[in-house]
Amino acid sequence: MYAAADETPACATSLDTELEFGSSLPDESATVDDTIVFLTGSLEAQIGGTASLRDGVVLRQGNRLAGADSADIDPLTRSLYLAGRVRYEDPATQILASSAEFSYDLGLVRFTGAEFALAASGSRGSADELTVDRNGRLELDEVAYTTCPRGSPDWLLKARSIDLDTESGIGTAKHIRMRFKGVPILYAPVISFPIGDARKTGLLTPEIGSAGINGNELRAPFYWNIAPNYDATITPRLLTQRGLQLGTEFRYLTRRTSGTVYGEYLPGDDLTGEDRYLGRFDHRAEWTPRWLNRLNFVEVSDSQYFEDLGGTLSDAAITHLDRSLRFDFFGRYLRFSGRVQDFQTIDDAIVPVDEPYRRLPELVLDGRWPTVGGNFEFGIDSELTNFDRDVGVTGWRFNAVPELTLKASGAGWFVTPSLAYDYTRYELDNTAPDAERNPDRALPIASLDTGLVFERNVRNGSLLQTIEPRALFVSIPFEDQSDLPVFDTITPDLNLVQLFRKNRFLGKDRLGDTDQVSVGVTSRILDLDSGREIMSATIGQTRYLSNRNVTLPELDSDTSESSDYIAELRFRLLRNLNFDLAQQWSSGGGGTTRSQARLQYRPASNRVINFAYRFRRDALEQGDVSWSWPVSKRWNFVGRYNYSFRDRELLEQFFGLEYESCCWGLRVVSRRFIRRRDGTRDSSFGLQLVFKGMASVGTAADKLLERGILGYSADIR
Repeated sequence: MYAAADETPACATSLDTELEFGSSLPDESATVDDTIVFLTGSLEAQIGGTASLRDGVVLRQGNRLAGADSADIDPLTRSLYLAGRVRYEDPATQILASSAEFSYDLGLVRFTGAEFALAASGSRGSADELTVDRNGRLELDEVAYTTCPRGSPDWLLKARSIDLDTESGIGTAKHIRMRFKGVPILYAPVISFPIGDARKTGLLTPEIGSAGINGNELRAPFYWNIAPNYDATITPRLLTQRGLQLGTEFRYLTRRTSGTVYGEYLPGDDLTGEDRYLGRFDHRAEWTPRWLNRLNFVEVSDSQYFEDLGGTLSDAAITHLDRSLRFDFFGRYLRFSGRVQDFQTIDDAIVPVDEPYRRLPELVLDGRWPTVGGNFEFGIDSELTNFDRDVGVTGWRFNAVPELTLKASGAGWFVTPSLAYDYTRYELDNTAPDAERNPDRALPIASLDTGLVFERNVRNGSLLQTIEPRALFVSIPFEDQSDLPVFDTITPDLNLVQLFRKNRFLGKDRLGDTDQVSVGVTSRILDLDSGREIMSATIGQTRYLSNRNVTLPELDSDTSESSDYIAELRFRLLRNLNFDLAQQWSSGGGGTTRSQARLQYRPASNRVINFAYRFRRDALEQGDVSWSWPVSKRWNFVGRYNYSFRDRELLEQFFGLEYESCCWGLRVVSRRFIRRRDGTRDSSFGLQLVFKGMASVGTAADKLLERGILGYSADIR
């Protein structure tokens, strides 16, 4: 939750009574030994007997300090008794008490009538009796505990006993009662809770909310800290309209491997009558610094799983689930990659002939070798893939592209001519009776990439402006490729990256014939003091010197003399105002093809407003407004409104209020959104109550706000 620097609610992170010796506290790295140093106003002692210290006492042992009005030392029990305004301080704890007993052999301090503050969490409390050992572990009897400041205990945890292990960051309480605003909200015979960032087995905070067409929702996660490198979270999820779903996530980390196993299971969905499930396995291994392995697998029970149980528009838009096993080797000059890949198609509108191919397997070998002198570089990109599918042409594809490149550059210029040879061959099955089963293609690729960088100082030398023109010349002769299959090749959207690619197709099944020159120019303005980029602007276009006759099936050849113009602009208009624009428009007077713009105003870390616009001809036109803005000292107004101008309908909206006090926070969010690909809408309501230093109760509204509002931070501190 946001709070302005001058509006942050003041929280007491230490005891109100300042420890007089706090300024001389030693460094945390100081070691604890048996030596105790005394400072006192007066001393009365008997040889071999007791000693009395009066008129103020300060004691130091290692990184621990204690003080009192008076003290008595018993050499027989090796104990120290403190009385009157007792103070104690170590790197993790501050304590005030009426009296204390210090056993300096055992390193134990026992306080009576104590008040304490913990530095790590900013929490505080009181206890009838409190014991601290040399490791900072606290044992308390008849305790009151909170992170709220003195005089404003909005929430208060009372317990018969509490054990606070500041070293492990875990607290354990027995017979606890919790009150919020004076109202009892919780009782438990025993509970564990964090006082830092430590992991601890136990129940996590439940999430409660309204899930729209799924009814009301309750999640009650249980965290299992199996080992330092293994853990699991088991989450029962009750949907009142569908039933009880069980979700489990298992995580592991070893010296060479890491991964996550995740599953959800909903038996007998009350609305569909079917068992529904999701399974996901992500694994990564680093056998050596050069050998890597990655496994990704995901599967769902039905095509509507994410639409019904996912809850977001991005979930509903998923059409394919990627399952792959991959091995990578990175050498000094060579890179090898081996992969097998499959997809689960979960969009019923996609017919089998349009489903993606399986790769069983795909083998990629790339290499780059500098020649003597370093000006020339020889490289090769090669690939061998078996494409498999239940419908249509299948088979093997081999592609190899050796290339020789000259790299010449100097201060403010570079010239990179290259010559490559692209060879592709197929071994096909399930072809038409009159189709060739072993077609191939062999074509040369000649290119020249060149650019300049001009610089000048502006505004009395405080700014640096650059002008960076670039030109890429490409020549590829025509070869009829209509007899080649299309396994994975598409025509990508035009952008600044695609503008300076040699092949207009993405994939190996087509190599576009062309004689073209791509020209672009970029200008930047840099702040020399900070190095920050204030503005960058790029514009570019490709001019074609001949027709392009190679096409994908059922598409006509392109006879235009130039591509669309591509432009991008990033501008820091004012100190707190940023503007981004990407534009594509036709050079033949056809108007804008694509446009995307975003304006962000962020005058402080707790204030942000975003305006965004997206347009794609004959496809979409959308506007988006999102914000997070304080409306008072403790209240924050958040929201997002995403609208389709083309369809004249709302895509997603949510509005919410956040409240933050010193020790607790509240989020209330109402949301309406498109849940299914067919446009079905849904609505939900979420409430999240956060107890600082303890946990949160309600729905995970912070995740929705972070995802929907660019620049928003959900931290409630």
